[in-house]
This record gives sequence, C-alpha cells and structure tokens, in this order.
Amino acid sequence: MNKSLWQITPSIFNTLGLDTENLLDLSKSNGAREILYLIDGLGLLALEKYREFAPNLSAMNSPHQMQTSFPATTTTSISSIGLGSLPGEHGMLGYTVRIPYSNNRLLNALKWDARVDARTWQPTPTLFERAMQAGINVSNISASRYESSGFTEAVLRGAIFRGANNFDSMRYELKNALKEAPAFVYLYSNEVDVAGHKDGVGSDSWITALSAIDHFVGQLISDLPTGTRLWVTADHGMVNSEQPVILNHLSDEVLLLGGEPRARHIYLHEAAIKDADSRWKDALGDLAQVISKQEAVDTKLFGTATSSQALNRMGDLILIANSDVTLIEPARAVQESAMVGHHGALSDEERLIPFLSHLN
Repeated sequence: MNKSLWQITPSIFNTLGLDTENLLDLSKSNGAREILYLIDGLGLLALEKYREFAPNLSAMNSPHQMQTSFPATTTTSISSIGLGSLPGEHGMLGYTVRIPYSNNRLLNALKWDARVDARTWQPTPTLFERAMQAGINVSNISASRYESSGFTEAVLRGAIFRGANNFDSMRYELKNALKEAPAFVYLYSNEVDVAGHKDGVGSDSWITALSAIDHFVGQLISDLPTGTRLWVTADHGMVNSEQPVILNHLSDEVLLLGGEPRARHIYLHEAAIKDADSRWKDALGDLAQVISKQEAVDTKLFGTATSSQALNRMGDLILIANSDVTLIEPARAVQESAMVGHHGALSDEERLIPFLSHLN
C-alpha cells in the first residue's frame, strides 16, 4: 500500500525528538541532522523513465512507495508538508479556491491576495513552528521571492528563511543551516516543474532541468556532514496534455471556475446546484469525473476528515480530468492551452512521487 506525502514531515520530525507520529517507521536520527529536498513537479514514473539523466537520484534508497493526496498540485502538497495533514483538514484545496464571504473572489494561493490574512486562512501551527519551539533548528531554503509570500506565511511559517536563488547559494545556506543540531532543513527547487509546464515532460528543457537537479543532489551528498540524512521527494508529477477542452459546458450555471485544468472547483449559482452533478456528467461524458461536494466528503476525496473551512472553500462540483484531457477556463484559454505539462488529477503520472534517502 502506498504511503502518502503528508506523512513525511511528521515522521522525520519524530526521528529528531518532536512529539509527532512516525507514520513511516523511520529509524532514529543518530546524527540529528535531517534534510528534506522537495523537487517540484518530479513524478516517480517520469524519474524512472528518464533515470539515465538522473544517476544520483536513481542510486538513492527508496524506503516507501509514495503518492500525493488529491489534488496533485503544489499548493495542496506543500501545505501537507508544512502541516503534516491532509487537505480536508488544512483546507488548501487547490491552485485557486473561492474565498468565502468575499463577493466571490478566488484566492490564488501561490500569488496570494493582500486582503486575506494568511494566519486566519490557515491558523493551525505548522510543524516548523512546533519544532522550533521544541528546540529543533528549522530552516527553509528556497528562492528569496518566497520569503514574504502569503503562502509561506500560511503553511511554512516558523522556520529560519534562508533565501537562495541558485544551487551554489543553496549549498552555502545548507552548510550554515546544519551547523547546530538538532536541525531540519527544507529545500525547494522548481526548475523541473517550470520546464514541464512550458515544454512537457521528456522535452529537452525538462531533461536539462532534471540533469541539473541530479548534479546538485550529487553535490549535496558530497557536502553532507557524517550522520546527516537527505530525503528527496516531490509535490506531484505531470502529464502532457493532448486534449484541451474549453470548459464552456452549462456556462449559464457557473458562478466561478477554480482549481486548474486537471482538477477544477466549479462554483454554481445557487439555483443550479440541485442535480447539477447529473447534468454535468451528461455534458462532459468521458472527459472528466464529476463529483458533487457531498460526494467528495462522503468518499473522502480530500482526506478522512473535512474541516468547516475546507467545506466552505470547496466547489459545488469537483471535475477531475480523465486521460490527457485539460479542462480549460474560457477566460484563460490562451495561457492554459499554451502549457504542455499539467497536473492535479488522479493518474499515476501525477500522483506517484519519489521518496528517496541517503545517509552520509
């Protein structure tokens, strides 16, 4: 049975002595220095297919089969990393969701909205906050532009932020972050994701990005102090879209389109909600799964529990694209159709992710 991304950080922090569950049954951190490197967009199946371009990653141990929760997207997955919980609990349900009681505004979690207080939107203490309070030195090493973002404040707050805009800077900051044990370091890179969206998985630019990441991993391994463990994972994989579909079906019923092309939140006019799932199933046919809000809760689509904040943000309908379909928002048709790689849905290409380890 596959383990889930949200279980990684509670398990690693447990090995450092934090009072969290070791859901992955990881061994104690004898060196008291743990690194989690999240490579945005690197699916397990893509890594296996193109392993010749990633010899360092391919040589690492793989202790568990791992998958994301739904939707398989950055906002949701990194929230699960920061909070150690499923999206139904933490309420970060996708790339864009409706802001309740906002006169129908959408929150793009990666760009944020200055009118939304990040700590009100996500009030639960992060694992980084809890670990720092327990005496664990926690660092977040990623591009400087993320330091003051609403998303970082919402789900990754509490760590010492060490801005690093290239691999050399990341290596320098990592050495500083590991000086005092116990230490936990979160590393983040998005080059693979950017190349995948623009040109597709397996494209020349994607392979170049993968090779650069793999070279960096080799450098990290050579840099690590004795007893330090490096964990590598991802927030999602990708599929290359061949079937863009402009989502103008039953448009008179739609108040807002949220989510992204592989996993949509559909917010309906109140008068259209009754039996909407049946009408949309007839309209979309084999293009997508159509799930009502109640069915999403009943089937635990977003996890075993659903918080009131998650319920208030969830679409009246959830559309999950089948095959290599993308469900394109009419107002953003040019931008969304131009992207080759997409993610968010339930395919193995999108949900299966690497979980790799190396102990120096």
